[in-house]
Amino acid sequence: MLRAARPLLTGAVGLPRRRNRAVGDDTKRGVVAHLLVVESWVGSMSRLLPRAIREGGHEFTFLTRDLHHYLRAAPEGAAHPLLGARNVITADTNDAEALLPRVERLHAVFGFDGVLTSCDYYLPTVARTAERLGLPGPGSGPVRDACRKDATRRVLAEAGLPGPRFAVHEAWADLARAAREIGYPLVVKPVDLCAGMYVRRVDDEEQLAAAVKELAGFPVNARGQRRAPAVLLEEFLDGPEVSVETVSHAGAVHVVGVTDKSVGGAPAFVETGHMFPAALPAADAEAAGRTALRALGALGLTDAAVAHTEIKLTSAGPRVVEVNPRPAGNRITELVRHVTGVDLAAAFVDVSLGRAPDLRRTATGLASAAVGFLVPDTAGTLDALDGSRLLTAPDVLEAELAAPGTPVRPAGSNNEYLGHVMAGDPRGPGARARVETLLGELRSGMVIR
Repeated sequence: MLRAARPLLTGAVGLPRRRNRAVGDDTKRGVVAHLLVVESWVGSMSRLLPRAIREGGHEFTFLTRDLHHYLRAAPEGAAHPLLGARNVITADTNDAEALLPRVERLHAVFGFDGVLTSCDYYLPTVARTAERLGLPGPGSGPVRDACRKDATRRVLAEAGLPGPRFAVHEAWADLARAAREIGYPLVVKPVDLCAGMYVRRVDDEEQLAAAVKELAGFPVNARGQRRAPAVLLEEFLDGPEVSVETVSHAGAVHVVGVTDKSVGGAPAFVETGHMFPAALPAADAEAAGRTALRALGALGLTDAAVAHTEIKLTSAGPRVVEVNPRPAGNRITELVRHVTGVDLAAAFVDVSLGRAPDLRRTATGLASAAVGFLVPDTAGTLDALDGSRLLTAPDVLEAELAAPGTPVRPAGSNNEYLGHVMAGDPRGPGARARVETLLGELRSGMVIR
């Protein structure tokens, strides 16, 4: 499928109706459940999550503070998938204290069976909501700690997991002193942003000052939430980066597999592609899996959770980069599904309902699948990007490209892609090489003015 984003012109909201059900075990899989979805990303998970809910025979109510945030673009010009909700309700999702009583009143009317979100910025609110309503969830404390990079570092260090030297400060004098103690090069991170935003490698104090100043100029995130002013400094870790995809249910954490990652855009850390499964020696893949399990255990993410744990395979052994208590983004969930048949979005729905997820592997005909992203390194306007040859390539699983006229700026995070290509290999780990070839062909015909 070759797609270009188009403006969404119409949509409809549903009418409320009272439903009362009791679900939560495998014997009740035939019972339709009603989920509360609190916000979402606008990208791929905004399509995958509604699809998983629908294919599971369930329905959902969508709760958002700004419906127009989702009406700016839709796949293939169709109505946005989130508007397939039974109800669309507007509320201030950024004010958890005011939101929780309102959700309780909605729960009295609709009888929700589970609550979830795909957006990092609302994971803590959803966890608190699940606790308030007595619904399945991993717990607000574990989710809060996983969503704060500084808290994750402290929890893992206290649990004895090897990690980079780090420091967290707000004042410049403290940051400069800590940087000298850790030693350059190091990595500067916001404690509460995602998609690689404002994560930078710095090699000296001048670069550190510039990175801290740049971050201070972004006091409110893309969802209107005021950011924490703390800055996290970490020792720069060598080695390739992978991610471990896991599903937790009833105290057991299941490793679905390990995904590799390519990174560009230095001094930023922009994800340029992924392949599943990672082309690693078995010992390295097992070590990454064990490290992820230890991290999830330390954080307490062992029930009703799907997680994406990023790990560096350093010369000193695996080191946790961060833990994300939600399904992986950047099409990784689809890579997993194409190779194994395991649907992580569907697993997310299942565990959010307190149900055992279906993690059985099926024969898909693919040994590997990879995705690569078109990452711009210049500013201007996209004048031409011809993807017509992709339509006839038999190994292309999907492609989505920006339309001519799209404003372009050099990528500083995972938010500036001009599209992606996904391909599979039925014989072995050749999917990444194939994607790189396809991306090269696209770049050769891409014109930015």
